[in-house]
Amino acid sequence: MRFYIVDDDEAVRLMLTEIIEDEDLGEVVGEAEDGSLLDGHMLAMRNVDILLIDLLMPTQDGIETIRKIRPAFKGKIIMISQVESKELIAKAYSLGSEYYIIKPVNRIEVVTIISKVMEKIRLEKSIQDIHKTLNAVFQKDPSPAGQQAASEGKQIRETGHYLLGELGISGDIGSHDLLDIVEYLHQFEQKHTFRSGFPALKEIFWEVAQARLDEPADEQQLGKVVKASEQRVRRAIYQSLNHLASLGLADVSNWKFEKYASQFFDFTSVWKRMGELKDNASGSGSSIRINMKKFIQALYTEAKRMQTEG
Repeated sequence: MRFYIVDDDEAVRLMLTEIIEDEDLGEVVGEAEDGSLLDGHMLAMRNVDILLIDLLMPTQDGIETIRKIRPAFKGKIIMISQVESKELIAKAYSLGSEYYIIKPVNRIEVVTIISKVMEKIRLEKSIQDIHKTLNAVFQKDPSPAGQQAASEGKQIRETGHYLLGELGISGDIGSHDLLDIVEYLHQFEQKHTFRSGFPALKEIFWEVAQARLDEPADEQQLGKVVKASEQRVRRAIYQSLNHLASLGLADVSNWKFEKYASQFFDFTSVWKRMGELKDNASGSGSSIRINMKKFIQALYTEAKRMQTEG
């Protein structure tokens, strides 16, 4: 990865450079002491992947700088801030920043945050590459309708995987079940267009279970597969609730918390979980009920939207 650092404190710039290079995170290709010295086209020409920028600088602050460079610079932005002003941070998030680092700079925090942003870049690039490859195939040799639908199903599965990463559960054992469900819903919509409404959860799990089995199974066998899948999905969704509640507890203006918490969960459940985490309550003792249908419907809708826009 290629980094550019903007901070009026030379010691901070030096420390960030040393951390990036010592931890083999990438290469620092430039630095500046004020936002007024920054140009979006210059960043683009240098192929900068991640910009680390101080929010408070003497001539041109980070907010104004981000606003100025955004049309030309498409990379990721990490804020650096000595003050925890929710208004400033929220404004920076609204302009497309990813995370923020609090001064004084802490090595572990810097490495953790940069690693998360780097992983997001890799996931986005993977999705873009898949889209480009499939589009090229369709242009050279148009597929039959059924084959094209299957290819679109793979695309929405990849988009769903990216979303599960945003929700903190891409590596959870239940993520595979959720992706099977997303793919099934895509096929269902192609045939029925949801004209009778979103299918019932029981129907979704039953159909996905039948598709998984290589040979016809009796009702008892299917019931076991469905029950196991439901349990894995419920645990995964609960882990996502924990992830978002933790983000909100640390910073209620965190862009992921603001974007996904109310979209995927009943917000009262999120606030209740935040209270439990604050009081160090154990996950197993929580009385929060998970709305699986809301989560699954939001996952499919958002994955479809991202696929369309991509």
